[in-house]
Amino acid sequence: ILKHTPRHAARVVEKIVRSAVANAEQKEMGDGESMVISKAFVDCGPTYKRVRARSMGRANAIQKRTSHITVVVAAPSAQGKRK
Repeated sequence: ILKHTPRHAARVVEKIVRSAVANAEQKEMGDGESMVISKAFVDCGPTYKRVRARSMGRANAIQKRTSHITVVVAAPSAQGKRK
């Protein structure tokens, strides 16, 4: 689904999901084809503070916000055990 979604963030999330599956395979947690996403969330990251010059010697503050994306994958059998 992410591959055909016309949003810029879809490519980023697809890359993160592929990375999570590869990490799980590396740690021998199961087969990558049968993995499911058990948790996915976004937290605030650091905010970069910049200044934009304005007229008459003034300045406005610009906040460039960032985020941390977390994706947790699990085997389908482990997903069914949760309550």
